[in-house]
Amino acid sequence: MNLRFIETFLWVARLGSFAAAADRMNTTQAAISNRIATLERDLGIRLFERDARCVRLTVLGQQAVAKAEELVRVASEFRDTVSDPGSLRGSIRIGTIDSIVHAWLPQFIERIRQRYPSVAIDLNTDTSLNIARDVADRKIDLALIMGPVIAPELVNLDLCTFACTWLASPALGLPNRPLGLAEIANQPILAYSKDSQPHYRVLKLLEEAGIEDPTIYNSNSLATIIRLAQDGIGVTPLPTVIVREQLASGALVALDVTPAFPPLTFQAVYYDHPDNLISAVAAQMAQEVARNFSLAQKDRASW
Repeated sequence: MNLRFIETFLWVARLGSFAAAADRMNTTQAAISNRIATLERDLGIRLFERDARCVRLTVLGQQAVAKAEELVRVASEFRDTVSDPGSLRGSIRIGTIDSIVHAWLPQFIERIRQRYPSVAIDLNTDTSLNIARDVADRKIDLALIMGPVIAPELVNLDLCTFACTWLASPALGLPNRPLGLAEIANQPILAYSKDSQPHYRVLKLLEEAGIEDPTIYNSNSLATIIRLAQDGIGVTPLPTVIVREQLASGALVALDVTPAFPPLTFQAVYYDHPDNLISAVAAQMAQEVARNFSLAQKDRASW
């Protein structure tokens, strides 16, 4: 059975016409029609009902879609396994957020470069909310964000979890003892961008503590939040691993605040499709890099 004919069947099923499938596969409508007719003859069933305006899957055709997708996926994985990764060319569109940029993104990019040296990387840094929209709309191939993103055919892989700490400049002179949230809320709170998960968590903690009308400064730039905190503009809850240099130098100090700020969890999100295999491989690389980074941080803390 010709694998190309099965791929043709899937494109006709997705696009709903022989003409659209021909455009997608860079061939003629007659070639598409011939492939489908041959496949139907080999299988002994009708896959499509045809009329003047469109083609529709038969009941047997609908049942065949999942098996055909599985067959194409396995074939793609086989090609990826046995072929030379260095010969793979093209590009991958990756969307990520500042928290990952300041943690393990460089190691991840280096891992891709080593595995696929001829693949270009189109990198976009934005908020998790915007990147989630982009991956759902197929504007990017792989998202590394605070997820998950729940949508048809999107895969979410758990990457890592970062513990968070309330932080401030020593210039603020906050007491070196256990503090209640109300004791630091008289300072501006430097938070992530509006509509982000950390922003809503800040609001929830303040509400549960009965703190009304707090002053909150929002930013979608982690570097900006860190700089403002260092300069004594306010207090902020951030992942501990991304401010380890500032803590080591004394530019920021950790505050013992109750309630603690909840940890942040990150996911790799990609479109599950045979044409997007490199994104699946890259997501697994990201998972491995993130876990190695987390283990290294635990080892460093134990020292």
